[in-house]
Amino acid sequence: MTSDSLSREQSHTLPKKIGPYKIESLLNKGGMSFLYLGIHPETHEPIAIKVLLPKYVSNPEMVEQFMREAEIIELTNHPNIVQLYGHGQWEGGVYIAMEFIQGISLRQMILQQAMSLQRALQVILQISYALTHLHAHGIVHRDLKPENILLTASGGVKVIDFGISLLHTDLLAKSRKRMLGTPVYMSPEQRADPLHASFSSDIFTLGIITYELVTGRLCHGTIHISEVPRGLQKILAKTLQPKPEDRYEDIVDFSSAVSRYLASDELKKDRRGSDYLGEFSENLKAAQVVLVPKTIPKWPRLELAVASNCNSAISSLYYDFLQPKDGIYMIVIGESLTTGVEGMLHIAILKGMVRALSSAIENPIDFVKSLNTRVLEAGMGEVFSFSLLTLYPIIERFSYISCGYIPLWYISAGAESPRRLAADNVPLGSRPMADVIEVDSNFSIGDSLLLHTFQAGRAKQLAEIELDEAQFLEALMENFFLSPQKQVDAIFRKVSQKDGRAFFERPLAVIGLERLV
Repeated sequence: MTSDSLSREQSHTLPKKIGPYKIESLLNKGGMSFLYLGIHPETHEPIAIKVLLPKYVSNPEMVEQFMREAEIIELTNHPNIVQLYGHGQWEGGVYIAMEFIQGISLRQMILQQAMSLQRALQVILQISYALTHLHAHGIVHRDLKPENILLTASGGVKVIDFGISLLHTDLLAKSRKRMLGTPVYMSPEQRADPLHASFSSDIFTLGIITYELVTGRLCHGTIHISEVPRGLQKILAKTLQPKPEDRYEDIVDFSSAVSRYLASDELKKDRRGSDYLGEFSENLKAAQVVLVPKTIPKWPRLELAVASNCNSAISSLYYDFLQPKDGIYMIVIGESLTTGVEGMLHIAILKGMVRALSSAIENPIDFVKSLNTRVLEAGMGEVFSFSLLTLYPIIERFSYISCGYIPLWYISAGAESPRRLAADNVPLGSRPMADVIEVDSNFSIGDSLLLHTFQAGRAKQLAEIELDEAQFLEALMENFFLSPQKQVDAIFRKVSQKDGRAFFERPLAVIGLERLV
């Protein structure tokens, strides 16, 4: 479904509420169900709400199969398996409320970028751990495929979609024969008769997924074992045997074989040229965590909150929290106008300059002027969008300066709408700054401030910038009275998904804070 068709579908069919959950948007439409983004009424956390399509609500068999998924998930409790929150009836039929997972499918990852051999096998092991848990509870997934495996922003794995999963005892008891599952990923016995699907069938399917992830392409039903590294060939050959009795007897045996290979010298010998590039990219992603704080600082009289996907891709964005002296606090956001590895290196240099100057210069205007001078003198030929928010909670004041970047949103205590504060200056590194515009204001108990990076300074038309701002303001007003962390989470979620915007498309962040007693 395209973003346009999804928007049309959403505008015509979006319910306001399903069960106790407020509905924010339509995430997807499948063959049997709609998937909505909902909000838990007590925690205000995002959840995924799956509802049976209206045309199936009057069919008892379809309703039973749909609700069976909730019963299956309810039996599980594992970090690599989607979590169930609730299920039941509503005015439109039946629903299942599940964990909302921010990330992309394994299929998208295979199509978009190659993994190193080591990383691919680490992902496969996480999937095998999920299968181990399922099989231990007597559950056969029956529809494992890259679309039903999600990679989270933190690098984790989540197995989802238990729509045709069954307890092994139920499979043995049922007698009807019909095609269930995805043929390309089915074992021979499941293709012949879905009722013959077993734990071994899931192992066969995982072998196909392993092949696709290691080769970096979808197989479309054709597998050549010779295309995978030599040390993995014997593992896959056993996993993909046509007869169940010739495969690994248990998923634990498969996991053990992969783990031994991962820890062996054979893996090093099997590394391919593409692995070095994949490992380089993965190492860059690991290294870029230094561009954003691992934890949010606890500053006196202030409550800070951050929502970000800056660890999801190679990033040319950074933010930081600095305390140049007692009673003075600084929040900075910087973004290189160059993307990729070069942008990441440039923004790392900028962070070093900011850190060095913050301990030497207290005045915000002098700080920005000196920073701009250093950027020009460095000769990088790079231009940065940059924002500096300086807080003085003891004297109840704040200062804000923006260099080719975003406005600051100020919510005074008791207000029902925010104020837009702009202090527009040219981007850092574009030219010497004769004067720097600064906006400052009172910062009383109960006041809140919000910064975000959705409205970037990258060669956008005015109409695009205005649309970005309108979307942010809409999300802010919908979540106006939430606490700082819940507010920034809700805003980030809504704006980052607006108009089909992909979660991994560009690093984004929302920073909020409230003045406490």
